[in-house]
Amino acid sequence: MSLTIEPVTGRTGAIISGVRLTDLDHAQFAELHQALLTHKVLFVRNQHLNDAEQEAFGRRFGDLVVHPTTPSEANTAGILEVDSERSRANSWHTDITFVTDYPKITILRGEVIPEVGGDTVFANTVSAYQDLPPVLQQLADSLWALHSNTYDYIAPKQIEAVATKRFREQFTSTVYETEHPLVRIHPETGEKALLLGHFAQKLVGLNTQDSRALLERFQAHIVKLENTVRWRWTQGDVVLWDNRATQHIAVDDYGSARRVVRRTTVHGEIPVSVSGQSSRAIKPTPDTRTPLTEADKPALKQAG
Repeated sequence: MSLTIEPVTGRTGAIISGVRLTDLDHAQFAELHQALLTHKVLFVRNQHLNDAEQEAFGRRFGDLVVHPTTPSEANTAGILEVDSERSRANSWHTDITFVTDYPKITILRGEVIPEVGGDTVFANTVSAYQDLPPVLQQLADSLWALHSNTYDYIAPKQIEAVATKRFREQFTSTVYETEHPLVRIHPETGEKALLLGHFAQKLVGLNTQDSRALLERFQAHIVKLENTVRWRWTQGDVVLWDNRATQHIAVDDYGSARRVVRRTTVHGEIPVSVSGQSSRAIKPTPDTRTPLTEADKPALKQAG
């Protein structure tokens, strides 16, 4: 049986209905995967997955990723809980771009949803590139940006200072810096996508003033309303997106209410520029980076 796929906008997002993600056969999963490449973000209501089901679904896309600085939840292979009492992802970003092989796909499920507010907004970075004037496309094709996890972090007022401090210390316990092309070639579709977001600190080879001006200009093109889609969560929803072709933001408009979502990410490819160059790690250097193993996670969890 084919999936029911209902586009939400003309550029970004589609609702998948009439199926359980845990029960997709091979043909249905292939159709879902193609829909993800086409629409960039997929929304699926009433799934109510547990951790094991979410991870099993994620593995159909590839190996799961353990966050490089934040420990996974107990008894999981890579589930990251995003709890508004500790942090709120209230700025535009693409997940974990401060490493070279950042995730290709993110899967998020809603666990605790505010009565009002707490939507997630997604932006299509492919259509953003396509809308650039040719002269700006040519400029973007030639630029590289330094991404780091030591971004300009601003905590919401609802989170206590001590929680903010702990989150930031853990998130930056190892400093990562990576140089990515401003435009990457999507490895499955061949499309060109802008690669920015709040982890992008500066453009390589430019002074601070010119770098900031250009970063703001390209970022503004990405988040133009015509490139975006907004999702109103309900408990049990699953949202999955192509992290190579999108940015997203969790809108912080729900006051002191609690919002909890659980995230799985799938290992991605190292981006390649228009000219064929690959992204490069600056800090820590590849020969000194120590991967996080399953054995490390209980100790990290206890330390956190």
